[in-house]
Amino acid sequence: MAPVHSNVPHVVLLASPGAGHVVPAAEFAACLAAHHGCTATIVTYTNLSTARHSSALASLPPGVTTTALPEVPLDDLPADARIETRVFAVVRRTFPHLRELLVSLLGSPAGVAAFLTDMLCPAALAVAAELGVPRHVFFTSNLMCLASLLYTPELAATTACECRDLPEPVILPGCVPLHGADLADPVQDRANPVYPLMVDLGLDYLRADGFVVNTFDALEHETLVAFKELSDKGVYPPAYAVGPFVRPCSGELINDTCVRWLDDQPDASVVYVSFGTGGTLSTEQTAELAAGLEVSKQRFLWVVHFPNDKDNSASYFGTTGGHGDAGDPLSYLPEGFLERTKGAGLAVPLWAPQVEILNHRAVGGFLSHCGWNSTLEAAAAGVPTLAWPLFAEQRMNAVMLSSERVGLALRVGLDDDGVVPREEVATAVRELMAGEKGAAARKKASDLRVAAEMASAPGGPQHQALAAVVGEWKRRG
Repeated sequence: MAPVHSNVPHVVLLASPGAGHVVPAAEFAACLAAHHGCTATIVTYTNLSTARHSSALASLPPGVTTTALPEVPLDDLPADARIETRVFAVVRRTFPHLRELLVSLLGSPAGVAAFLTDMLCPAALAVAAELGVPRHVFFTSNLMCLASLLYTPELAATTACECRDLPEPVILPGCVPLHGADLADPVQDRANPVYPLMVDLGLDYLRADGFVVNTFDALEHETLVAFKELSDKGVYPPAYAVGPFVRPCSGELINDTCVRWLDDQPDASVVYVSFGTGGTLSTEQTAELAAGLEVSKQRFLWVVHFPNDKDNSASYFGTTGGHGDAGDPLSYLPEGFLERTKGAGLAVPLWAPQVEILNHRAVGGFLSHCGWNSTLEAAAAGVPTLAWPLFAEQRMNAVMLSSERVGLALRVGLDDDGVVPREEVATAVRELMAGEKGAAARKKASDLRVAAEMASAPGGPQHQALAAVVGEWKRRG
């Protein structure tokens, strides 16, 4: 006898490893449960998980549950395999476990109204398609990034050179022009094993019934309009702007060291410096950043990671960047730096409560790697950004944010060795905090804060876009 499914849509959401993917998945699932009458199961991977993932999933509302796919072997991958290569390998090697889970859920009273994969897991859409389950991609970056990844197969087929050598800018519909070097990191080297996997990623997206994108109109209006024209013609599945998903401020951090220190600073006087959970600087770059902050004479709050001279994403799956549990990242700062900047600056190791910091009255700027979660958190807090992209799609994000169209960010400049020298750090930080360009970015940031509030207000565009998607699932059910 076939199971009788509940009339409450049950959504299965597959989140790829990395705090930047698990955290928005948790926020998205909570929104579906609280405002759209759904239940949800968040599926994570045992491989590559960290303590930060667990904390993101620790306080989910009723109606949202979690499960993890079993660990699969990765020891055949080269030691220097890219993050994306490892993630794609885990996604494909867990297919049998995912299929077993979906079959089990399909046979339960809850059923499966829809299956959503994270932006790095679209290969898993094949499993849902085989089982006849409606399927979407929950895209945790912006629509321009999605458009660029959908374009990757065509780029690979029509060009022979490396992206950085493309003679003309890449013009994607409705997007600001991009230089080839601004495209996502994994497509920058054709000889790397990740390159054909990125081509496959672009093709796998086309298995989706639609894209649920963590963005909002004020950030990507022209891109959303152009993408809708293409989807109306059947070129791509439709995209729904359901952002910004930003973790709310916690009321439990009154005694946090960072918050207490900020309480003593003047309004809009502090530049917050953080490269996200994964971003890592070299030893030389750490020293140059420290010297530049000191010379700038601006107040700063800096989240310091262990340096790594080989990998600018070394902290992505943990916090130590290969340094084990020993030591203190602050010990890698230049001698005397902490003493000389005492009072004007605060350096904290490894982690800080970012949403609370960005929303603090004392913070007036954000030196950021331009990860998309950090970007949305800055926009929602009305804080202008100094863009210092490191890996993944961050250069693309920096181009968009520093364009006249968005105007949220200024850019740091690199020297010939790819290092941001101390003089550039000092000049850029001063401009952000006290210059005319910084003031213009601050005005745009204030406008974006209002737009973000409107987008996520009850009954607002985010709610309407999600309601349209949920309505599809209900009709199909």
